[in-house]
Amino acid sequence: MKTLASVLLALASATAAAQGYPSKPITLIIPFAAGGDSDLSGRNVAVHAQKYLNNQPIVPVNRAGASGAIGTMWVKHAAPDGYTLLVARIATHAILPALDSKLQYKWNEFTMLSLIELNPYICFVRGDAPIRSAAELVNAIRANPGKLNFATAGVGTSQNMASQYFMTLAGLTKDHAVGIHFKGGGEVTTAVLAAQVNFACNNAPTVIPQVRAGALRALFVTPARLPEIPDVPSAAEAGFPGMNAIVGWTALMGPPGLPREIVERWTVVLQQLARDPGWQQGNARLGGIAAIRSPAETERFVGEQFELYNRLVGMLGIRQ
Repeated sequence: MKTLASVLLALASATAAAQGYPSKPITLIIPFAAGGDSDLSGRNVAVHAQKYLNNQPIVPVNRAGASGAIGTMWVKHAAPDGYTLLVARIATHAILPALDSKLQYKWNEFTMLSLIELNPYICFVRGDAPIRSAAELVNAIRANPGKLNFATAGVGTSQNMASQYFMTLAGLTKDHAVGIHFKGGGEVTTAVLAAQVNFACNNAPTVIPQVRAGALRALFVTPARLPEIPDVPSAAEAGFPGMNAIVGWTALMGPPGLPREIVERWTVVLQQLARDPGWQQGNARLGGIAAIRSPAETERFVGEQFELYNRLVGMLGIRQ
């Protein structure tokens, strides 16, 4: 009876805490530097979600380093009370866990709250290149093994993985084209513009203005056609539906063991956020596709992303 009473008391306390949650500011850990996609996306959530959380401030804090691992570990070890949350990205929860065998966390050791947005990817060539379609690019690579090259932001980045996955889907080997590594996503786009490389795949926001200006030619976009460049086919329309798995994304997560009541509160808040015009407009300005989902759907999506990059890392032989 004493054990039952203790359990009931604990449940009552948790329910009461959730009903009063939040009663103080929430810290939102962004595991990358200010000004990047994760930072801007996290701050957009912070600005608009707090009105649905008793008007308690949501305070973004950048804890950058180790490809996002430092901030992510901070949240892993935080108290599971809902007052420390994480802006998770494809790098922190798909690529890095697949790439680094010594990483001190696993992708599924966090409480999933929701996917927030998807970031479209575009594969492209220079605007004056003779290649006019994805099929023509594949033919050119196949006809000239080891001679064409593509830009990446580093071996373990999504830009590298995207081009390598494209070649895999086309039945080519990882050595059919050569990856040239640059310092960041901006340089990936610039490298194609400057004819330093033949092609690349990159986040859509850095590519769209150049496509509209005719300086770049987009071969396809994932996961669907974009209103800014409506004539560019989707990956599926270009004959490579598997490329739709290549997208950037942002998710909201908490430490392991976040109480069910807190998860449910955030589920309601995020449903409200999905209908919020201010958040929608901010998300569109950042080039994101709104993708609020349930905790279960989020966990399934992140798991699929991890499995994709785990296979790619193994295939490329780059596991650390």
